[in-house]
Amino acid sequence: MRDSPNAAMLMHLLVARVGEHNAVVVSQKTMAKIMGRHVNTVKTAFKTLRDRNWIEIRQVGERGTVNAYIINDRVAWTGKRDGIRYSLFSAAVVLSDAEQPDRDQLGHQEPLRRVPSLLQDEQQLPSGDGLPPPSEPTFPGMEPDLPATKIGKDDA
Repeated sequence: MRDSPNAAMLMHLLVARVGEHNAVVVSQKTMAKIMGRHVNTVKTAFKTLRDRNWIEIRQVGERGTVNAYIINDRVAWTGKRDGIRYSLFSAAVVLSDAEQPDRDQLGHQEPLRRVPSLLQDEQQLPSGDGLPPPSEPTFPGMEPDLPATKIGKDDA
């Protein structure tokens, strides 16, 4: 802390945002704003933390202005797949509205569609009109593993 107060401040801010993850993804510009420091000061602080083995820095994208800052853990690199080595880790992501192209629309967008999901012990029920003819019934012994309801004349 004595050698680099800015690096110490940065480390505290990263640890405060890491949550249950082992990494934080944030742009240098946003981190500078959070710290109240110039971007060059933040770059130097990140370099100090990296050089002293407090964090590992992994670039997100090509420009290098947004990075994943990994704390307390080495990133596990997997073997090549389709000629690409990759890493998978969990991270807290910190964004600033100032860096968003749709800044004036934030908070006014239509809600995202929800992906249907089942809770524990729930089952999917088939619904809808089904396929138009010619559709074949299931083969004997190959019925789908879905519960079905029958609607008779009295139930309709």
